Amino acid sequence: MVRRTKADAQATRCSLLDAAEQLFQARGVSRTSLNDIAVAAGTTRGAIYWHFKDKADLFNAMMERVSLPLEESLQCAASPHAQCPVLELRRAMLEALRKTATDAQTQRVFDIATHKVEYVAELLGVKERHLRVRNECLARTRQAMQQVTELRGRPLSVDVNTAALGLHVMIDGLIQNWLLDPQAFDLVATGSQIFDTYLAGLGLQPDQVTGEKAA
Repeated sequence: MVRRTKADAQATRCSLLDAAEQLFQARGVSRTSLNDIAVAAGTTRGAIYWHFKDKADLFNAMMERVSLPLEESLQCAASPHAQCPVLELRRAMLEALRKTATDAQTQRVFDIATHKVEYVAELLGVKERHLRVRNECLARTRQAMQQVTELRGRPLSVDVNTAALGLHVMIDGLIQNWLLDPQAFDLVATGSQIFDTYLAGLGLQPDQVTGEKAA
């Protein structure tokens, strides 16, 4: 028997995730079976269960390959050591838009996550992850905005919870609409203008907090 190395196992895992991305986007998640993915990856169904508990586990691993870096950038914005939480939050959001607009894999995975998945019984784990990540992002955004109100010594024009939810919905909706028709508008340029307009409506303009103009 040939011993499989960690490198072999990692290569198989990546092949399965690559195949899942392509098939999920082409067929939709519900209409793609684990056997379909195994065949496309040139391996067996058993190999899938070696790496993933079920389809939801595989889907979430596919998401984490591209979404974790974006989640980490948002986490930096909510760090207690951030010099200007609003500016860091702006940078994190614009980086998410930039990566979506320029990275083919990110586009593909976000398209699957927003337009090609149904929260049916076998994919409840996907919904659970979606809700967990959303709640974590909202918590980090709230924390960043709360830190700014403390730095400048006065509250926002609305409560922090409403401001954070509004920002999340705005960015999420912007990406979903752009994915429907990437030629309709420039995601980064439009997102930057919308984000700055939103900040101004909250009374949270980065240059007013730090003296630094937003790039």
